Order: sequence, then C-alpha cells, then structure tokens
Amino acid sequence: MITEERTQCITLNGITYNAQEIKELNQSVTDEPPVILRDLYAFLDDWYSPSPTLVVHTSGSTGTPKPITVLKEQMIKSAQLTCDYLQLRRGDTALLCMPLQYIAGKMMVVRALVAGLNLLIREPSGHPLAHLHSPLRFAAMIPLQVYNSLQNPAERQALCGIEQLIIGGGAINSTLEEEIKTLPGAVYSTYGMTETLSHIALRRLNGPNASSHYQPFEQVKLSLSDQGTLVIDAPSVCAEQLVTNDVARIFDDGSFTILGRKDNIINTGGIKVQTEWVEEQLRPLIGTDFAITSVPHSQLGEAVVLLLKHAENINTDTLRTQMDEFLPKYHSPKYILITHSIPQTGSGKIDRAGCKELAQRLMEQH
Repeated sequence: MITEERTQCITLNGITYNAQEIKELNQSVTDEPPVILRDLYAFLDDWYSPSPTLVVHTSGSTGTPKPITVLKEQMIKSAQLTCDYLQLRRGDTALLCMPLQYIAGKMMVVRALVAGLNLLIREPSGHPLAHLHSPLRFAAMIPLQVYNSLQNPAERQALCGIEQLIIGGGAINSTLEEEIKTLPGAVYSTYGMTETLSHIALRRLNGPNASSHYQPFEQVKLSLSDQGTLVIDAPSVCAEQLVTNDVARIFDDGSFTILGRKDNIINTGGIKVQTEWVEEQLRPLIGTDFAITSVPHSQLGEAVVLLLKHAENINTDTLRTQMDEFLPKYHSPKYILITHSIPQTGSGKIDRAGCKELAQRLMEQH
C-alpha cells in the first residue's frame, strides 16, 4: 500500500501518471466531453496539493447537500480497509463509473492510488459496462447501473466478469438481489455515508456467504442510541463518534441490519411507519418509479402518501385494493398521487424532502 500522497502515481486506462503530469493534464483540459476526465484531473490535482484536507459534499438524500472537510490521511485509511478486505493488489483493473462530485467516486480514485490499481474510466451513466471488453477485478456501482447491466446480454456478460463488485448509493430491492445471486463474482452491498468516507461495513449478496446482515470492518465499533439509531465509532476514518439517523438492529456477533432512517418515520394516528419498509413491500406490486412520503393530516397528524410516476398500465383502484390487502391498516397509503417523475438527488437517491414538498403541492391542487 502507498500511503504518502505526493509519492502516489495513478494508472488510468493503462497509462501511469505522477503528480506533475496530472497537474499538466489538469491545466490543459477543456470543457469538452468526457466531463469525468476534467473532474478526475481536478480532483487529483487537489489530492497532490500540500493541503492535508479536501472538501467533499454529502449526497443530499435527506436535505440540502453540504460540504464537509476531511483529512486525506483518513481517506487513505478508508481505502486501505476496503483494499485489504477485498484483497486488491497492484495492477488489478478497477472501474470508475461514479460521479466524482460525491464520496463514492472520489474513494474509487483513492483506492487506485493506495493499491496501485489500473483505473478504467467511464463517463457516469446507467450503462457503465456498454462496450467494455476488459475483465475487471473490482468495480463499484449503484443499484440502477447493476439492474440495467443485467438486462442487456453483452453488459450482463461483462458484469459476470467482475471478480469483486460493491453496490452502494441506494437500496437494493429483493428482485434485484435475487438476480445478483446468479452472478459468479463476489458481490457486496455497502453501508456507509460521506461522513465515514464511503462504507464501514459490507453485506455479501451472493454465494455461500450471502447474508441479510452487514459485517463491519474490524476497526469499527457499533452501538445504538437511545432512539435506536446506529452509532459508529471508527476513529481511523472519522475523528468523532457518529450518531446516524439510521434505525438499526445489532446482533450478538456484531453484525447489523438497517430498518430505515429515523427522519423517514411517518407518525400516523400514533403508529410509526418506516418509509423504506413500506416501499420494499410495495415494490413487487408496482411496475414504475414511486416513493412513500407523507402530508399533514388534521386527525392522523400525518397521512401516508404513495407518490406514483404516471404509467398507462397501472390502475390505481386495483392498486389500492392490493395495498389494503397486502399492508397493515396504517401502513397502507391513504392517498395515491400521480406525478411525472419522482424527485431525486444528484446521486440518484430518492429526494425525501422533495417528495414531501411535491406531495403537499399535489394535495393542494386536488
């Protein structure tokens, strides 16, 4: 592992560059596509600068994205945790197909710097494996990219050629997880956030070690707050103990599961409804984009709302009957609101605040 920033070289598409060469590339790059190269050179130029810190931005899935200043040393330690766990070695080929505005993309670059990986560059898109003919030792993708790749025979073949795949940035529904089980390489779901500099735990999705529980890295200590949310103590990547908004359950062996976010709990008639749980139950019934949110209600306090992207093949009366039969009484949405699109953050997650605002506007129009 190479842990001194100034001595780290980066191998991009098979060509190795040092700090000075990256600076020259950054100075000569234009605004012409591919944009990811411009962002990559700019990030690397910042990485090689004398400053011990970098500014990263949260994804904004539960509010406005905010900047966070982090130590490069902590990013290196985070990269070491992943590279050691997955046994990544110098010369291994890895895929960068994530936006560099967010921590997931930045950490793929840092892992390449630390472990000496050969980084293949792809403009972030829903089809990162299109026209990719090189076998990959390691890749990181979001669920949508994996889903899209599974639908195309050539891309599916490329997906099968990835030895170590980590998936983050959003929930993996049960249907996708079943398809992932057919992949020959090792596939993991990640748990982490910007504040922990990417993931601090992995969950194996396929093979004999597949599990419904996340396993934290050895250096990570976990506990629960008084409100049942996960508390992370990982001094190597996060200087202070982090109290998350994720409602969790910790098991005797140290593994854990995430039930949902505390700020995504809807209190309707005194019953606490976990938004993510309802979405997971409804996913097999709904063949289009949707989200569960809430609106104020004079009697219930909050009413559960299904925001549904318009689709010709969905009959809302039939869906209403199915939901009422399928879900507990207070968990079944009281209102179904049709919209042209579901609000998303820049990183592709459901924009919870945006969904709530949209639901209130749609209700006012009724």
